[in-house]
Order: sequence, then C-alpha cells, then structure tokens
Amino acid sequence: MSEAPWPHAEFEARLRDGGRAYHIHHPFNVMLNSGKASREQIRGWVANRYYYQVNIPLKDAAILANCEERAVRRNWVQRILDHDGSGADAGGIESWLRLAEAVGLGRAEVESCARLLPGVRFAVDAYVNFARRAPWQEGVCASLTELFAPEIHRQRLAGWPEHYPWIDRAGLHYFQSRIPLAHRDVEFALALTLERFASRGAQERALSVLKFKLDILWQMNDAMALAYGVTA
Repeated sequence: MSEAPWPHAEFEARLRDGGRAYHIHHPFNVMLNSGKASREQIRGWVANRYYYQVNIPLKDAAILANCEERAVRRNWVQRILDHDGSGADAGGIESWLRLAEAVGLGRAEVESCARLLPGVRFAVDAYVNFARRAPWQEGVCASLTELFAPEIHRQRLAGWPEHYPWIDRAGLHYFQSRIPLAHRDVEFALALTLERFASRGAQERALSVLKFKLDILWQMNDAMALAYGVTA
C-alpha cells in the first residue's frame, strides 16, 4: 500500500527546504557576494552565466512545446518575453550584457561565449535537454529554484556597490529586475506543482527534480571555482 501524500503545507515546506542546497551557499558565490572576488573572477562569472541566461528562453520554449494546456502556456510564455525582451522592455539578456559591459567585458566577446567553460556548458545543456524530454510538469517543477533567487539578488544589490565600486551601478539592473519577476513566476509554478504532484510518489519525484536543478546551479559554480579559484 502506497503512502499517503503529504498535505500541501508539508510538501511546500519540503520543497523550500531545498534552499539549503542552493548555490547561494557555494564558496564561489560566497566569495563574490562578500567582496573577496578579483576583477577576473567576476568577469569569468558574468561571462559564463551569460550562457545560462541565453538558454533560459530555450528551456521555457521546450516546456511550452510539451504543454497541451492553453492556460499554462499563456502564463509561461511571459518568461520568454522577460528574457528576450518585448516592446520597450529590452529583456533580461540585454540587461545581462549591460552587466558584462559594466564589469569591463566586451559585448561581442560575451555573446561569442569565448570564455565559456566546458563544465558550465555541460550543466546548462543538461538542463535544457531535461526540459525538452521531461513532462512539462517536471519542467515547471525544476524552475522552483526561483523560490531562493530573490535573496541572492538582494545580497548582490546590497554588497556589490560597496565591495566593487569600479562596477557601474547601472549594470546591476538585472538583479533588481529579477526580484519581482521571480516572486511572480514562483507563485504560479509553486501552485501548479502543489496541485499536479498529488500522490506521494509524484511528490517525491518533484523533490528529485528540484534537487536536479539545484545540482545544475551548483555544478556551474564548481566549474568556475576550479577555473578561477576561490579567494578565502
């Protein structure tokens, strides 16, 4: 006999507990946000994270392609517009390129992915391929790392202007813009996950999917720490 599903409150608490494995705790990120990173370490991080940024719309497009529910597609498509831009909004990818320029990188250099590390490429590609092959509900669940994202952005906004005064503050717009968007997006994704992963087995699968995404983000930082070092 299968175990009874967790009540929504307990299931949500278990999902949120995944924050203990979020890359906010990775030594490379701690270094960045505590002001100990060199210019080259910051530039390496920005250049490599660009590959993640440009693949987010591809990941979301894959979820849309797998989803037969119009109401879900109408909500989820906004994520693509947020990154690619729409109308007067240049979008998150453009904001990231402005961050790159603010830390002293050339736009063309970043767009070429010339600095992209193999480990970062492997991790990001694994995430996109997962979204293409998995049921769309699991793609939605994997996005729940957004539960933990606002805090990492707040840390950057609070510390970077003081720690790295050489970075043009206008380049930090990406972090500011993502805080309300992450709150908006996770509200929908969390409600859907709590509703659709209804059995105990499905709930445990959701936790496994979220762990997979957390591992993706952690591996990206592992690759950068190996390439650029971690300043104690």
